[in-house]
Amino acid sequence: MASTVQNEKEIKVHSGWVSLIITIVIFALSILFFVLGGKNDNGAYIVLGSILTVIGIIILAGFFNLAPNQAAVLSLFGDYKGTVRQTGILWTNPFYSKKKLSLRSRNLNGEKLKVNDQVGNPIEIAAVIVWKIRDTYKASFDVENYEEFVKVQSESAVRHLANLYPYDFSENVDTEANITLRGNAEEVAQALKNELQERVAKAGVEIEEARISHLAYAPEIAAAMLQRQQASAVIAARQMIVEGAVGMVEMAIDKLSEKGVIDLDEEKKAAMVSNLMVVLCAEKSASPIVNAGTLYH
Repeated sequence: MASTVQNEKEIKVHSGWVSLIITIVIFALSILFFVLGGKNDNGAYIVLGSILTVIGIIILAGFFNLAPNQAAVLSLFGDYKGTVRQTGILWTNPFYSKKKLSLRSRNLNGEKLKVNDQVGNPIEIAAVIVWKIRDTYKASFDVENYEEFVKVQSESAVRHLANLYPYDFSENVDTEANITLRGNAEEVAQALKNELQERVAKAGVEIEEARISHLAYAPEIAAAMLQRQQASAVIAARQMIVEGAVGMVEMAIDKLSEKGVIDLDEEKKAAMVSNLMVVLCAEKSASPIVNAGTLYH
């Protein structure tokens, strides 16, 4: 009869210490009967001792032990009976098969994958996944190999995530919610965790953490993209310098005019603006030149 259980069912079993004492007593009695049967040449004692020995051996098959964060899945001839999460020496039906599962957190250090981002740029990406078993029934009976299942699904989730977002911002690309793989680590990690949790839920696995551990352009375009990033940084820096220089020049002219230090006509203002902009925007320090004449001669 096929089991209809779809989720884990926790059960309690007997402490192994009481069963151990009973087993020791049974073996002691069997030895005693063997000795009495040998001395008295009484076959009944020997038969009784043999029966007790068989019973003791059967009882021994029911012993098992569990450490903290371990569980045992019990089944009888393929029929799921329940999951034990108690710790220590335990005893249950000797005919139950017992499959131990670790409930501890595990790390999956994913391999580097070469995929295309949202805009088609080839990139290298890898992720670290922290996971553990939450439902022992699903991990044991709903998938063939839960560890391999998590590995394959994590690789698939990382590939899909890389296709959803661009590596970096681009003026010609409208990024979804302004999220990029390089610039939004927390948002990307949360998106990866959510998608991976949906994929591995059928295996009874819980994703505790998922993070990108490696992210880079593929070697064939890395040099070109580095030049592009450097050019963008230079342009942004120049823009900031020019904006600051314009503000400083404007302030200088306003202060000079306000205090009446010198009388500046439009031509003198233009010359002053030109000189100040050269000084403020130049990469190297400007060398001052003393003009002994006038602006017009």
